[in-house]
Amino acid sequence: FCMKYTRGSAEGKRRCEKCDNECTGTYFCHAGLMDFSVDIKVNGQKLGSIIGGQILPKEPDEEKFRATAEELDIDPDAYIRALKKVPISDEKKIRASAELLDLMVNQLINIEYARRHGGSSNELSAEIQHATEIIETINNNTHSLKSIANKQKMLSLNASIEAARSGEAGVGFAVVAKSMGDLSSQSATIYGDIEKSVIEVTSSIEKLAELFHKGEE
Repeated sequence: FCMKYTRGSAEGKRRCEKCDNECTGTYFCHAGLMDFSVDIKVNGQKLGSIIGGQILPKEPDEEKFRATAEELDIDPDAYIRALKKVPISDEKKIRASAELLDLMVNQLINIEYARRHGGSSNELSAEIQHATEIIETINNNTHSLKSIANKQKMLSLNASIEAARSGEAGVGFAVVAKSMGDLSSQSATIYGDIEKSVIEVTSSIEKLAELFHKGEE
């Protein structure tokens, strides 16, 4: 779709290159697809970028793409056939994937930069390991919250059933209310643990940043 048809036309190529040079972050290209541009930075200095994407966030409006094909002097039928092969994904997932790629690429590059410029590899490894363990704790707590949420849904259903039973509704609601209160307390405790973990992650990342600066010096 992109290389053979859109960039294959003179006007399409011009528009694509304009998007490549001027657009940043996650964006819609001139042809209606979602692209992303991830800046590669070391100590805040941009060294390059990764451009990717070419994904549809929803089912395409064929008439709109036919109009684009005519503007670019492309066979509309062939353009639509190629369009149907373009993957479709939720816009939020596309943006989240681009952000994750940005985070992973820049962390790996900066870790390697610090290693090559005399940073303390032992300290660096220890901090990375610490951050990994904290993230694992966050993931475990998240799973616990999901489990509690499922139990709360079941209790809500039970409450609805009890409400339909005349005479026993009051007693049923009292039992359900107490159970849901207990689960809410558990949720609050776990949320507190997650907040503490996030603070520790932030501290660990700050220490990594200090090591990067030491490595640069």
